[in-house]
Formats: sequence, structure tokens, C-alpha cells
Amino acid sequence: MTGSVPASSRIASLDIVRGAVMVLMAIDHVRVYAGVPPGGPEPAVFFTRWITHFCAPAFFFLAGTGAFLFAQKAPDKKAVSRFLVTRGLILVLLELTVIRISWTFNLDYANYMLAGVIWSLGWCMVLLAVLVRLPLGTVAAIGVAIVAGHNLIDPQFRQLAQASQTSALGWLWQILYFGGGFKLFGSGPPLIILYSLVPWIGVMAAGYAFGWVMLQPAAKRNRLCLGIGLGATALFLVLRGFNIYGNPWPWSGPQSRMPALLAFLNTAKYPASFQFLLMTLGPMIGLIPFLERSHGALARWLTVIGRVPLFYYLLHIPLIHLVAVLISLVRTPASTGWLFTNHPMIPPDVPVGYMWSLGMLYLVTAGVVILLYFPCRWFAARKAASSNPWLKFL
Repeated sequence: MTGSVPASSRIASLDIVRGAVMVLMAIDHVRVYAGVPPGGPEPAVFFTRWITHFCAPAFFFLAGTGAFLFAQKAPDKKAVSRFLVTRGLILVLLELTVIRISWTFNLDYANYMLAGVIWSLGWCMVLLAVLVRLPLGTVAAIGVAIVAGHNLIDPQFRQLAQASQTSALGWLWQILYFGGGFKLFGSGPPLIILYSLVPWIGVMAAGYAFGWVMLQPAAKRNRLCLGIGLGATALFLVLRGFNIYGNPWPWSGPQSRMPALLAFLNTAKYPASFQFLLMTLGPMIGLIPFLERSHGALARWLTVIGRVPLFYYLLHIPLIHLVAVLISLVRTPASTGWLFTNHPMIPPDVPVGYMWSLGMLYLVTAGVVILLYFPCRWFAARKAASSNPWLKFL
């Protein structure tokens, strides 16, 4: 598959999108250590969480797109599959070791192991390694079918899962779709599944097919991005507005305890509903033509971060955690022990008087991102100049 963009060149808009979502992600991860709740009826808190919903869809979608662009340089599909399996398993290992310790600053593996977004990204890459052997149109159809159709089969999935909860395969349903915790090997340490594989493998497969769009001549690429992005956003507005399909709960009615706008935007993320994915992926894809023409300091900073997203990810959690510990030692020393419990899923209640203001949350986020820019710039330059094959995994 060829186009006007050489397979060896980087596409500026994709790096900017990656950089932007990495910054948004930092807001949510600072929020964890700030003790601020993940949403709720207060608009400022709700939108602090809501703006970060764009991160995971972009991670999975652009990981698929990156795999397609890598495939244009690879000698054959075997090499692509080998790369995806290797990188995927590295991500799974990082999630269970470096990232888990960064979140908690403890080694309490007997009581807590987290399968977060990097775990799911890794296993989805392993699954994508199989899908890339298929024709591109087939990969696209599988991806779209999973994204659009998984809410349709949700009731059947739940019946199967409930029937198999006590069976040897109960853990598999949790990994595939339902999340939650289970004990490894029946009596081992608990593993908490935050991001199930469905529908995220569908998002990654759709992103892989989207790589073809990014290699089209500029005018055609822009038309396709705008058409896909605006179409997805419009479909979200219709499905959500009329409560037709694609989310487990309606936004209107006596059961809603939120203001109407917040309830409208409050779609399901675990597992990600069809409406959630339309709401987040649509605007992201629609913005790509405009980002391609972006210049200036902000675009350059986001581009640097977007070129080394995993390097940034591995640095940002321990840095945020360390900053939170230092702030607590000055501000609320008696509560500092809370920061060494099992974040982000099962720490005890936030200590009284600990929670930060939103202003402080955003100030710390800005400081963390500025600090991380400099090592990211150094590593991006080294990665671009090096022939070390292992650096491409970061």
C-alpha cells in the first residue's frame, strides 16, 4: 500500500496527538495522588476526569496506526508479527514490574497486582500480530465490528461469564471483557484487570487499518479524516441523544443524578462502550488535518513527547508519585503513608484534609510535564540517531 507520505517519514499530526494525550494523561495520574475523585456531579471535577478519557482510545488506535506504518518498512508480515509480539510482551512485563512499583512504591505483590492500560496494550499487540496476516480490509472489518458490536452481545457475554464464574475459565472472561480481580493460579496473588481486551483489540485493529488513510495524498487524507471524525462524532450525538444503542445506561430520566450535560457525556469506560469510543475517537480523528499544519512552541513540545510516548510514560508515574510524597511531607506529613498503599485501584480512603485543590492539581501537572520535556527531548534525539534495534521498543 503506497501513498504520498514516505513510509520512513514521521507524520507530524500523529506525534502531536500522542504528545497531547500524554499531557492529558498526566492530569489524571496527578489526580490519583491528589486524592480528587474520578468524576462526579461537580462540573470542575467531572471535566478534570472527562478530558482524560481521550487518552486510552488514542493510545490503542495510534498503536495500531504505528504498527501499520512500521509494516511499510518491514521486509514481510512475519517481521511485523515478530515485532508486535516482542513489544507486546515487553509492555506486559513492564506493567507488572516497573509500572506497578511506580504506582505504589511498595512490593506488596501478595495483595496487589495491576493489569492496567499498558498490560492491555501489550496483549492487544500480541493479538494484532495474528490479525496483520489477514488482508487489510478484513482487519478493518474485524476492528469496526468489535468496536461497534460488542455492546450488542454484552448481555450474552454476561450470561456466559456468570455461568463460568466458578469454573476454571472464569478468569478468562474477566481478561476478555469484564475486568475485576481474580487470584492467579487459584490461590496466588490477586490480579486486578482494569482494561479488558475487548473492545480495545478492535480499536487497535481499526487504527491499523487507519494507517492506510494516513498514507494517502494530503487532500484525500484530510477529506477522509474529516469525514470519519465528523461522522463518528455525529453518530455519537444521535445514539446518545436518543438513547438508542451503544452504552449500558441512558443519560436522561429520573435515574440520572447529574446535570444533563454531564450525564450526556458520562459514557462507560470499563469496558469502553461504543458511545464512549465514538465520543473520543471521532474528535481526535477529525482534528488530524488541522494538527498537520500546526507550528509554534506548543506543537514542537508536544511533538517531542509524542515521539517517545513509552519513555515518557515510564518516567511520569514515578515522578508524579515522588512529587506527591514531597508535597505531603510538607503539607500533610501524617498522611504520607497513604501514598505508599496500592494505587490507583485499592488504597484506603483519602485521609481527612489531604485532598488537593484543582488549582494545585493543574499546577503540579504543568510542572511535571515541563520537567519531563527535557529528558524526552534528549531521548528522542538519541533514538533518532541510534541504530540500536532495542531503542525502537521505547
